[in-house]
Amino acid sequence: MDDLSKSQMFVIHGVAAVGSVAFASALTYPLDTMKVLTQVASSSGKQLNAAELLLRILTLSGNSGISGLFSGYGSLALGRTLGLGARFGVYEIITAFYKDGLEDNYVSASDALLAGMAAGAVEALISSPFELIKLREQVSSASYIPNSTFALDKGAQPPLISRLLSGCYPDKRSLNQYVGLISTLSTKNTNVTSALLEYPWMMTGSGKPPSVCNVRRPSDIISLEGWGALWRGLRSGIARDSVFGGVFFSSWQFLHQAMLDWKAVGMDPPPRSDEEVGPLSPLFVSIAAGLSASVAAAASHAFDTTRTRSQCTVLPKYVSMERRLLKWKQPGNKFERYTGIHPSDRNLLFRGLRWRMARSGLASFMIVGSYFFAVDHLASNLT
Repeated sequence: MDDLSKSQMFVIHGVAAVGSVAFASALTYPLDTMKVLTQVASSSGKQLNAAELLLRILTLSGNSGISGLFSGYGSLALGRTLGLGARFGVYEIITAFYKDGLEDNYVSASDALLAGMAAGAVEALISSPFELIKLREQVSSASYIPNSTFALDKGAQPPLISRLLSGCYPDKRSLNQYVGLISTLSTKNTNVTSALLEYPWMMTGSGKPPSVCNVRRPSDIISLEGWGALWRGLRSGIARDSVFGGVFFSSWQFLHQAMLDWKAVGMDPPPRSDEEVGPLSPLFVSIAAGLSASVAAAASHAFDTTRTRSQCTVLPKYVSMERRLLKWKQPGNKFERYTGIHPSDRNLLFRGLRWRMARSGLASFMIVGSYFFAVDHLASNLT
């Protein structure tokens, strides 16, 4: 009977955790969309404000403009559930070793920092593919996709292009202009045109990579960019999630311990351990989680901007292969190379900071609060 009760409690905690993550992600997802578009659409000279971003989304996202704010939510919900499960699971496993042999379950802020950094690195490995797909859906929702007035006839799609990216048709105007630049022959010469179309770098007809709007489905990403694209920007992702996890758990542990000490003041007799103080209010725990997440988001935002901008870049696998063969060296100083920061993004690293702090703080507050509420509600019904 005890085993059955333990199994039921385990299911209750699992259902409450998944439900709280989905609920908080849904309510804060528009903030994440605004953050991503601020990071991607802003140049070094101008940063788009909230009104411009919102108008662009409502105008370009189709018949139901509000749906553009939730583009890619399914990928985020799945990736966030797996990622947060890995983050808290790894953190609990590591801190269990710290608490082994101690009289109480005390974890210092420094131990929480190290455990959180390790947990964040694992989270980055798991959530990277889902985050890439989510980000490209968000960017596509606010991107202008021109019509195919000047596209080649669909029946004339080159075999090489059809294998690399299904549904991509080169722009006939760009192709004719390109042929005119490199050849003295007429742009109507089918031999030159057909030959150029057999080169992967002529997929768009201009020598440029396809737009993110054309490479957002998992099958298209794998076909054109390879499996490694799902983990693009992994260095900056690990740096971001490691810093976030370390700062989040250490700040949360510090605030949690401060609240326990405050509650213990005036107790007679004085408690000998944290267990004797008793549980804290779920509201205060949720507020502490929200504050910790906001601080962690601010500390790791530079790496988040780098990760976002790198994932929004289409890099065909033949270009990646050429870079490996030529031993291409990533630009920037040693710190930038290790963390994946591109030198051209130095002035953009803190774009969207307020959006991310608000989203992280609200999401953490809602996740913890709804988790406690769901567990109490389900457990009361069980008994």
